[in-house]
Amino acid sequence: MIFNSVTFLVFLAVVVALYWALPRGPRLWLIFLASLTFYGFWRVEFVPVMMASAVTDYWAARGIYRTSQPRRRKLLVLLSLAVNLGLLGYFKYLLFFADNVSGLFQLFGADWQPPAWNIILPLGISFYTFQTISYTIDVYRGFIKPERDFVLYACYVTFFPQLVAGPVLRAAEVIHQLSERPPFLADDLAVGLRRVLYGLFLKVVLADNIALLVDQGFAQPTTALGALDVLTLAFLFGFQIYFDFCAYSHIALGSARIMGIRFPENFNFPYFASSPRDFWKRWHISLSSWIRDYLYLPLAGAKVHDRSTGGLAQAVGDPREVKHSRALFLTWAIMGLWHGAAWTFVFWGLYHAIFIFAYRKTVPLLKNVSHEVARYGGWLITLTVAMLSWIPFRADSLATTFAMYAKLFQPGQYPLLGLRENNYLIAALVLLGMIGVYLGQVVVVPKLKHRHVAYAFAESAAFGGIIALVFIFLRPIKQFIYFQF
Repeated sequence: MIFNSVTFLVFLAVVVALYWALPRGPRLWLIFLASLTFYGFWRVEFVPVMMASAVTDYWAARGIYRTSQPRRRKLLVLLSLAVNLGLLGYFKYLLFFADNVSGLFQLFGADWQPPAWNIILPLGISFYTFQTISYTIDVYRGFIKPERDFVLYACYVTFFPQLVAGPVLRAAEVIHQLSERPPFLADDLAVGLRRVLYGLFLKVVLADNIALLVDQGFAQPTTALGALDVLTLAFLFGFQIYFDFCAYSHIALGSARIMGIRFPENFNFPYFASSPRDFWKRWHISLSSWIRDYLYLPLAGAKVHDRSTGGLAQAVGDPREVKHSRALFLTWAIMGLWHGAAWTFVFWGLYHAIFIFAYRKTVPLLKNVSHEVARYGGWLITLTVAMLSWIPFRADSLATTFAMYAKLFQPGQYPLLGLRENNYLIAALVLLGMIGVYLGQVVVVPKLKHRHVAYAFAESAAFGGIIALVFIFLRPIKQFIYFQF
């Protein structure tokens, strides 16, 4: 069951109606069983894998809380890490590891082929394992107490709006909301429905249609592409993945909001960031914050946070300290590998590490630059760097990645055009549309809100158009990109 389907919309309507009608005990069972049903629509045989992760951390956290022995507490944390990372390693990285070992054997003249394993990656495994790991570690750190009610805890792990692709939530942010149902508010219903509708628009109208252009472009041999083609494809895929993932987050936050439950925001106009630091304060905020508190800051020996907000912007560190630089590059290599078991993803992570490192080094040199130049110049540079980072994310190999990047440094490649003319036009129109929406959101909307009639008319007209387009395009053509992670 995927969000961009009539099946999900019917499922959501039934669950929400029962959610508001049932008392606490049956309501928690409803959430738990509905979440398992939602997940089981994909492949029911992987439900036990998810529950193995959940049960391990439930008992490990309780054991950590009951004992005061440092050694036993650490062993229980290690048990949690071993089970969760073991599951992740087997399903996501075993084939990658085996293929690379085979390549090393061949490099030294030996012929070893890995067994023909038929391993299917469970949907959303990277998200729910990170979520259960954070629960155990937060208990270990003393941030929270373990939950005694297993069904309530299981609702936190499996809650269907965010189960497959986040946001990655901390227990302290959501368990109390699941335990004590908030009062029904008409505003929550209205906001939730609007966000679900907006998410469907981003997915079925924008992301899925841009995907057709991206797939055609990346299917061409690199010899047929010029430098402007590479830039255009980078921007088009940058738009696709943003609309696609932002759509999922909108639908997840909106579905939860209809039930009175509030999640932290996961995106905040990332393509209008003025620096790499600002970009990772705005993009996939919950994962960036998770990486900050459970990987980067511990590696850097710094104080961690206990909330899934702020992103990596709160983890800049001192660029003069070697340990911060080491932690930066190691964190981003792991961040890349988390996204996919391929060297292209590792390169994507290191690409961002290099630009963040360069940003840290150059910021002290720009003290005398005017605010306007820093803001708009920083935006243009950050947007270009961010869009070009998506090439290894989408390319099928490092060889293709480097071949595409090489085009950008060859002046003779710029007059060569290998894409259809409408690709360049669509990329330009989407960029202009995003700029218009951003300016409307930060400049026009605040002014219109004081004029209630005008604002209500404009909002009604906009959502009327969105509803019509969603009705026309709603069909489950493509799963969300982040389902594969």
